[in-house]
Amino acid sequence: MPDRRPSPPLVLALALPLLLAVAVAVAGIVTRGATDPVPDTGPLAVVPVEAPEAGSARCAALLAALPAQLPAADGPLASRPLAEPAPAGVRAWAAVPGPVVLRCGLSRPPELEPASALLQVNGVQWLELDDGVPDPAVTSYVAVDRPVYVALTAPVGSGSGPLQAVSDAVRATLPATEIAAR
Repeated sequence: MPDRRPSPPLVLALALPLLLAVAVAVAGIVTRGATDPVPDTGPLAVVPVEAPEAGSARCAALLAALPAQLPAADGPLASRPLAEPAPAGVRAWAAVPGPVVLRCGLSRPPELEPASALLQVNGVQWLELDDGVPDPAVTSYVAVDRPVYVALTAPVGSGSGPLQAVSDAVRATLPATEIAAR
């Protein structure tokens, strides 16, 4: 009766590609976590902008109502401290590739016109603005139906969680008003 066992070179030829594929898969799994970007959690230097109502009681109430963490596509975003001197009316959360930043008490956005398309999120009307480049890196949303203007700027890939959570806080602390379009 002939021997039906495969020859050692044949076994080796069949096993090597399988072992290589397993080794590459394991290496990918092990190194994937090591190469994922980590958000910067150190104090964030925020450039002051014109925000005449930033120190108002309304902005103070909103800032107090904001959650310590914001939900996002890749998991919760932790609150991020601001570098001194920190402008009034600002909060930040650590995200990749850049922070999520909220500013309260801003001046009326010049982009707000009677025909502006608005986005309604959890009862708040937002004007959506991107950074004006072909592939935007950040998107800003300005709440335009409240007694003070509130802007939330987030990296494009952060998902809708930050805007939804901030909308809940805005709705709970700032009464709805007429939109002051030109």
